[in-house]
Amino acid sequence: MYIVDDYPVVRAGLKTLVAGQSDMEVVGEAFDGETAVRQAVELRPDVVVMDVWMPGMSGTEATAQIRRGCPGVRVVALTAHEDRAYLQQVMGAGASGYVHKRSAAADLVGAIRHAAAGHTYVDPVVAAHLVAGPGAPAETAHPDLSEREVETLKQIARGYSNKQIAARLIISVKTVEKYKARAMEKLDFRSRVDIVKYATERGWLAGG
Repeated sequence: MYIVDDYPVVRAGLKTLVAGQSDMEVVGEAFDGETAVRQAVELRPDVVVMDVWMPGMSGTEATAQIRRGCPGVRVVALTAHEDRAYLQQVMGAGASGYVHKRSAAADLVGAIRHAAAGHTYVDPVVAAHLVAGPGAPAETAHPDLSEREVETLKQIARGYSNKQIAARLIISVKTVEKYKARAMEKLDFRSRVDIVKYATERGWLAGG
């Protein structure tokens, strides 16, 4: 795991947290996005825990650059922000997880494990803000989605590739693409961010 945060005390706390996990190890740390991008290319960690707001290059931009240069490296965003704009920006940049800084340590550990396994995790603290409000769709808001389309969206939101989804659902990659296209057309979605938000509103991601 690689840690990126501009506060030394936060990095120290994260290293202490990771030290207590038998399946995790810190391979490096950085206080800014530029260093994080450079060292991620060199070290190729399984997961980068990235502060969203830092001076200079933001965590969102650093995430996008890391994902472009090292597609196999997963990023978990660690943030003090709860609004959907930050979530959409970071998830759109390619992050696999979004955890609030006031959440329990176990939530961050869980997010790291989810990311390492190729899944997506959105902190319940943040998810609650996305769901709240009169405009939030109910589970039955789109009853025209087929069972297979719903399951396909769930797998996409959790970070699985079309090939992985095909293997899990025992269907062809072409069929996965068909279900995805149909569901996105019915819901008027334009990107994976829309799918992640939709899944978050329904609690599909909280349990992995």
